[in-house]
Amino acid sequence: MVFCARILYLILSKTRTDFGGDTVKRDFLHVTDFSGEELLQTFDLAREVKARLGAREAYKPFAGHTMAMIFAKPSARTRVSFETGFARLGGHAIYLGPDDIALGKREAVKDVARVICRYNDLIMARLFDHAHILELAEYASVPVVNGLTDYNHPCQIMADMFTIAEHRKGLDDLKIVYVGDGNNIVHSWLNLAQRLPFHFVCACPRGYEPDADVVRRAQEAGLSTIEIVHDPMAAMKDAQVVYTDVWASMGQKHEAAERAKRFQGFQVDDRMMAAAGKGAVFMHCLPAERGVETTDSVMESAASIVFVQAENRMHVQNAILLMVTGKV
Repeated sequence: MVFCARILYLILSKTRTDFGGDTVKRDFLHVTDFSGEELLQTFDLAREVKARLGAREAYKPFAGHTMAMIFAKPSARTRVSFETGFARLGGHAIYLGPDDIALGKREAVKDVARVICRYNDLIMARLFDHAHILELAEYASVPVVNGLTDYNHPCQIMADMFTIAEHRKGLDDLKIVYVGDGNNIVHSWLNLAQRLPFHFVCACPRGYEPDADVVRRAQEAGLSTIEIVHDPMAAMKDAQVVYTDVWASMGQKHEAAERAKRFQGFQVDDRMMAAAGKGAVFMHCLPAERGVETTDSVMESAASIVFVQAENRMHVQNAILLMVTGKV
């Protein structure tokens, strides 16, 4: 009777012991889900994983494991980086597109979570509604990783900061200037600023500022210098990193014409890059609309580290998956 009760408990429990006996489920929904020390540990792990994969080592920590990838919001980079990365670490990833689940429409999010986690060891989700990723994590008994929501994009910003550290050989005295819409990318930078110290400037048109509560929390954390300004050229002074994103994200394309008018003067071009600090690099989370938020000449310049940044998505995401499963 005791043995049967124990089996029933393991079946029904919301905790998992598949990953090395750790009974505390960990999710990665926001950068702030990790401490500053854990973020640096993740970067170290990403560096190790990148080197091992580059050397073609037989490194298969996820052998025999599966990951469900739920996509309400399609993306080439997110799918390819997660699916390829998990496969190269020995696992099998299953793509579930917008028509496969219709999360929150055809079936309740909490029902999807409780079913999918019984088939898989991990869930990655790229969604529109941030409330849906929170609900997935609440009801799933396996780690849930945020591949993007309209509120934030934590895996992207982790890859970005890793790329900066890799390029600069460290993160000391870092000034990052983001030019454009105060969107989910900016929210993720502001969350990161609560864990690691750097100077972050968001240069955006009036009316397109990031969420005021997110800004306030970043400022009150007292770790980083945070500025929200409306003059991108003035913001360039001493910038080591110049970062931009599309002016109208997926779901905002109907606003593209209006945004193009409001964002005049916010295109990252050669003149703007010349106003940045000596040796400044250019970053973009992609996809880029060349000739809109940035120019072809900047994208193809020696200052651009955009495609290294894109590659590092896979390595950092692999490290995040290893962290949340305790395989470190």
